[in-house]
Amino acid sequence: MTAFASAKGNDDLYSWAWELRSVNGKGLDLRQRIPDWIEGLEAALRARISKALSRGNVSLSLRIQSEEPESTQSLNQANLASILAHMAEVETQAMSAGVSLAPATSADVLSIRGVLENRSADKDSKALSSVLQKEFEPLLQSFIAMRESEGQALAHVLDEQLNQIEALTQSATEVLEARREDMQSAFRASLARVMDNVDGADEARVAQELATLAVKTDITEEIDRLRAHIKAARGLVAKGSPVGRKLDFLAQEFNREANTLCSKAQNAELTAIGLELKTVIDQMREQVQNVE
Repeated sequence: MTAFASAKGNDDLYSWAWELRSVNGKGLDLRQRIPDWIEGLEAALRARISKALSRGNVSLSLRIQSEEPESTQSLNQANLASILAHMAEVETQAMSAGVSLAPATSADVLSIRGVLENRSADKDSKALSSVLQKEFEPLLQSFIAMRESEGQALAHVLDEQLNQIEALTQSATEVLEARREDMQSAFRASLARVMDNVDGADEARVAQELATLAVKTDITEEIDRLRAHIKAARGLVAKGSPVGRKLDFLAQEFNREANTLCSKAQNAELTAIGLELKTVIDQMREQVQNVE
């Protein structure tokens, strides 16, 4: 089922942007683009999405930007202590030798290599992961709400298609009843012709073969199963998700009965009804792919 949701957020250290989208799929195919340095986030989000969704090709992306400089400067206390000690020793020896030295400033000391160090800003990925998991929840709920809204519209479409299938099934029943007497008359006439033209034929045997033929052309069972499938499908639509796979299976069964009806029809009107049934069922199968 298609849906889309996006969100932005930030804290003192980072800003981020989410995008969550899905298109139709028979199963759940989840793809994530999550910064891998955030400990535990990708697994946690995968588990949350898998719990909430059962179908669809889902993609989740997260872009993060630091709100602080990538690096900061800090004093290396050990190096500073060592340099100051060396400077004191140099001054002592200079005084002993009668050499006058200019006083050193703090800027002079800081300019000495090793006193100031550049350090990458520490990334507390566990804390950030916790924040982002909380931020993700309203995004997921918005995404689910969009899918549910689409699902409600889709339920109306499926309901209308089931109405069409039900109406066509009723039409097939009426044609079957009208055809029944004609079929019986045709069978009796066929039996009479056979008995008139075949000497010594076993009338009971011929009647049995004609009865078998009548059974093979009877679509009563197909109509009964179509009605049962209609009832089951309405129950699933009313129940709500996740029912997509069950509806997909039912759509295949609908199609099977329509095919059998067409093969047994031996009647132009019934054949036309069967073909129209197949058309509506194919349309329903396409829509069922969108159901969670």
